[in-house]
Amino acid sequence: MSEKPKEPQRPAAGINPGHFGRGGMAGMGMPVQKAKDFKGTLKRLLAYMQPFRVRIFGVLLASILSTVFSIVSPKLMGNATTILFEGSMAKLKGVAGAAIDFDAILKIVLTLAVLYIFSSVLLYIQQKIMVGVTQRIVFNLRRDISEKLTRVPLSFFDARSHGDTMSRATNDVDTISSTMQQSLTQLITSVVTLLGIIIMMLTISPLLTLATIITLPLSIWGTKMIASRSQKYFKGQQRTLGELNGHVEEMYTGHTIVKAFGRERHSVEKFNEINDRLYHSGWKAQFISGLIFPLMSFIGNIGYVLVSVIGGIMVTHNAIKIGDILAFIQYSGQFGMPITQVANIANVIQSTIAAAERIFELLDEPEEILEKKESQFVSKVHGHVQFEDVSFAYKSDTTLIEHMNIDVKPGQTVAIVGPTGAGKTTIVNLLMRFYELINGRISIDGVDSREMSRNHLRGLFGMVLQDTWLFNGTIRDNIAYGRHDVTEDEIVEAARAAYADHFIRTLPDGYDTILNEEASNLSHGQKQLLTIARAILADPAILILDEATSSVDTRTEVSIQRAMNNLMANRTSFVIAHRLSTIREADLILVMNQGRVIEQGTHSELLELQGFYADLYQSQFAQKAV
Repeated sequence: MSEKPKEPQRPAAGINPGHFGRGGMAGMGMPVQKAKDFKGTLKRLLAYMQPFRVRIFGVLLASILSTVFSIVSPKLMGNATTILFEGSMAKLKGVAGAAIDFDAILKIVLTLAVLYIFSSVLLYIQQKIMVGVTQRIVFNLRRDISEKLTRVPLSFFDARSHGDTMSRATNDVDTISSTMQQSLTQLITSVVTLLGIIIMMLTISPLLTLATIITLPLSIWGTKMIASRSQKYFKGQQRTLGELNGHVEEMYTGHTIVKAFGRERHSVEKFNEINDRLYHSGWKAQFISGLIFPLMSFIGNIGYVLVSVIGGIMVTHNAIKIGDILAFIQYSGQFGMPITQVANIANVIQSTIAAAERIFELLDEPEEILEKKESQFVSKVHGHVQFEDVSFAYKSDTTLIEHMNIDVKPGQTVAIVGPTGAGKTTIVNLLMRFYELINGRISIDGVDSREMSRNHLRGLFGMVLQDTWLFNGTIRDNIAYGRHDVTEDEIVEAARAAYADHFIRTLPDGYDTILNEEASNLSHGQKQLLTIARAILADPAILILDEATSSVDTRTEVSIQRAMNNLMANRTSFVIAHRLSTIREADLILVMNQGRVIEQGTHSELLELQGFYADLYQSQFAQKAV
């Protein structure tokens, strides 16, 4: 399997939904992925934000003003309460001319309405601007990743799983998008709210502010104590969850083999065992982290009691107004929320920078050697291919091909045979410049392939590989993949030449049949026929056939071989084959072993040598040889 199983969707690291409470720092037990170079990665991420600095400043200003308007509101409501209370008390005491100043209350109410409207409008503007900025930044990131993946050498994909590369291009980018769109503005709002609340509480009463803040160390201590205990269970939960996902993915992918060997009960028992471990670790993690909320509520209630008792005493001594007490209680109730949010957002930002670091690691990967500005062009290709003293190694310490010399005349069919790992497919990779040579040169009609542009070079070749590749689209589109100006008749003719037309017409929608992402609605042999039809339609100057008929039945193989012989007529063709019966008519057979051409000649010449090729042939056709 080339791709890793996709991780389940879960809340952002550090956030435990439902555990936001007064004075709390919920969800701190979740393990957080951290970046190796936080500052360096943050600096590079900010560089993507640089072109939008004016709009981001607008978001910052709108966020600050919106938050300020919201913070002032409790104070104004407290003033209205004070006016109502004092007027009511004066009337109860029978003070002459005492009355409730409803005009003042109405002014406060109207002022509050205006503040709330302005706050909402600014919040709307903030969100609209930030969404646009975020999507543009994410667009630029995805564009850079896409362009990068077109410039990295084939060795990049050979050395990394497709799942990891896709995760960086999708999941990590989505993490950055989510953080910038939500957490960044929330961080600004939380910081401004926290500072504003502290300032407003200090303007009401420094003593009550001290009584509220004094509970903060107790909250931090309680949170850290619980978080440290829940951390190990969260780690165990994530580890076990990954194990469970891996087991389920394996069992469903290989369900036919599981059933064939009667391992269903064993599979279910293993699932139950892993699931049981996941249940216990998850239960403990959620239970212990869930203790944060009641603990913070208890500490918060202590703060309420202190504010109420001290505030009540101050009211009796006329040191503070009752409306200010109500306003202060609202501020103290909101005091813990921004602290909780900042603590959780700090974790989210850690994970986001780690995701950005993974993206920048991809963007920093070595690229293919740059094309020369003045590349050479072969206008009329004859197909004279030469390997001159070619040496190559996938790893610097292990040379695979040494001093290889091959001279392929125009129109020749060259067969390449040899055991697994001999270097047969490597020759194809070198011809197409998927990898660069260490020494020597490969020329086409006398022109060094490194002097040509890669697009021009690869346009000279047509390939049919053992591993078929078809994309999500119609059969017609898949056959026409190598040509832009193709007609319906040409597509059908190519399918007939590849002996694919008959089975295509038996499908429900014929040439309009939609292939799924893995083309699993066709047999492997049928997929191979479509790739052969694609190569026939492309009408290339040079052909490369790598086990092109390995997945079809013997009768179809004979028919395809006949079509291939017509296609290869007057074309230089490289045929890699394990079935030696398919290459008897080749003009030249190269026998490879351990990266070297150890024998070369025609089929009959190599049999007469009684060497390595003869041994291979005898092993496949011993009965016929007798």
